[in-house]
Amino acid sequence: MQTLAYGEWPSPVDAATAAAHDGSPEYVGFVGDEVWWTEPRPAEAGRRTLVRRHADGTEESVLPAPWNVRSRVIEYGGHPWAGAVRDGVPLVVFAHFPDQRLYRWEPGAEPVPLTPVSPVGLGLRWAEPVVLPERGEVWCVLEEFTGDGPSDVRRVPAAVPLDGSAAEDRGAVRELTAEKHRFVTGPRLSPDGTRAAWIGWDHPRMPWDGTELIVADVAADGTLTGARTVAGGPEESVPQADWTHDNRLLYASDRTGWWNLYRDGEPVCARPEEFAGPLWKLGQRWFAPLDGGLIAVLHGKGALRLGVLDPETCELVDAAGPWSEFGPTVAALGERVVAVGASPHSSCEVVELDTRTGRARVIGAAHSDAVDPAHYPEPEVRTFTGPDGREIHAQVYPPRNPGSTGPAGELPPYVIWAHGGPTGRFPLVLDLEIAYFTSRGIGVAEVNYGGSTGYGREYRNRLRGQWGVVDVEDCAAVARALAEEGVADPRRLAVRGGSAGGWTTAASLTTTDVYACGTIIYPVLDLTGWGTGETHDFESQYLETLIGPRAEVPERYEERSPLTHADRLSAPFLLLQGLDDVICPPVQCERFLARLAGRGVPHAYLTFEGEGHGFRRAETMVRALEAELSLYAQVFGLKTPGIPALELTP
Repeated sequence: MQTLAYGEWPSPVDAATAAAHDGSPEYVGFVGDEVWWTEPRPAEAGRRTLVRRHADGTEESVLPAPWNVRSRVIEYGGHPWAGAVRDGVPLVVFAHFPDQRLYRWEPGAEPVPLTPVSPVGLGLRWAEPVVLPERGEVWCVLEEFTGDGPSDVRRVPAAVPLDGSAAEDRGAVRELTAEKHRFVTGPRLSPDGTRAAWIGWDHPRMPWDGTELIVADVAADGTLTGARTVAGGPEESVPQADWTHDNRLLYASDRTGWWNLYRDGEPVCARPEEFAGPLWKLGQRWFAPLDGGLIAVLHGKGALRLGVLDPETCELVDAAGPWSEFGPTVAALGERVVAVGASPHSSCEVVELDTRTGRARVIGAAHSDAVDPAHYPEPEVRTFTGPDGREIHAQVYPPRNPGSTGPAGELPPYVIWAHGGPTGRFPLVLDLEIAYFTSRGIGVAEVNYGGSTGYGREYRNRLRGQWGVVDVEDCAAVARALAEEGVADPRRLAVRGGSAGGWTTAASLTTTDVYACGTIIYPVLDLTGWGTGETHDFESQYLETLIGPRAEVPERYEERSPLTHADRLSAPFLLLQGLDDVICPPVQCERFLARLAGRGVPHAYLTFEGEGHGFRRAETMVRALEAELSLYAQVFGLKTPGIPALELTP
């Protein structure tokens, strides 16, 4: 054990290691008896591949580079693939990211396009496909751009022929219903094929504010008729619906203040905890009905665990195993359940639960330690007290290194992390980006500020009209508490975040004096511009609830913007931006930097070609992480040999 300054500890967790292990398997599902899923490939230009688990347990990436299984519907995407067995072999349909067309793939053949190229950019997009071989169709969500503007768009449930006849003919795509809602999820067919259910909502609501659950009858010609709303409303969020084995409608609703389950309108095991989450991507799944009547569920306050619920007795048994957090991708076949689980000591893995035996095991993307796990951070799940005595949930990761300790009397620097969304939450899982800092002696605190999900609707609604206030106050309260407790050096506090977290970071640097520096990643900086055509359709009216109705409080949009308060900024900062980002476009950063010009604030602005909203390429992540460490080293007075120096420009 050697005594070294905090932030200068030698660590085996370098930026390349962190980048190589970034991302998670996602969108698990069954093709026949086999489990399939998507996986990130940071070293292959950040694409996502489709992985097949054969009956003998071997894994195969069925689509080589450059195939990229990812949808751009609502820009955040959605479930991009589906499969079935036809004539004894898999038939898989997937969305290819570069052109957004649907393709059909079968073993031994090249992918065949099923949908046409859009005449308006990448304006024909598809998500949540369901392969129906007996109908010769794929049912899915169609997103169709009708003009050049980000809000010139329509969305409907649609059916695409499996024979490829729509590959050059948009007219061969059959729309299942008339256009009624601005946003829709994919239709879910009842087991007897007589009904379909889907979710719709309209501006200015976001899906966690209020949605409508719609049920329609399936006519002989395959159209959906007699559509009627059976649940939901302006202040009731229904993020998922499905059918039980006996054709009963099962859905999640937060009508009581928590996302709980309902079956044919009746509550199933009402509890003050969440059984669902915010619908950021179409096709996210928090529960899956089993053939015997049980329900596989994700549930909890904060972190979501995998369990099996008996709807008749309300008995809920969690899967045994080391996983403390499961992502919203659950699928079931018979009595088998597959999901993606992780823990603070293991990365995301594909887990299968046999509900007959209660046995859970890893069947794909198995975690392997990239370094000695003694270098992994150990989280402390905390509840802090904020302004007015309100609770603030956070996960604190103190510095940890088996071979190093800090000098007596010295306190470590800490970085306060603000999550994106802002309607979201930090998962309680191993993150080598956190280990990159904690193993060097820099602490990290992830703040699930007011407005975060996982703690009920009341906590989530704290951010209504208060974005840029509550999030900033809560992050500052955690930072100050750590300093007052003697855990963190009050002179060496930093703040960082991406997207909405980038907004919170910039707002924190321009309205508080808590932080010595900050890392702002693909942020929102100017509400007036962002809310009037500078972002995509999905979030184009998000600010109506986060800030307030523009027609009623227009001055608030300017007053809250970090751009407006750029003259107050004095702390050094790093600004990271993808040049292909259509959610938080580079123009926001450029406008902010122009306002700062000549003020002598040390900063760096790094941009990345080919990156959008969220960095996916290994080389980008390496450059960004090393630049962030260099910023802290310069501001906190640390020596970081081997790390390229970030040039800070006044």
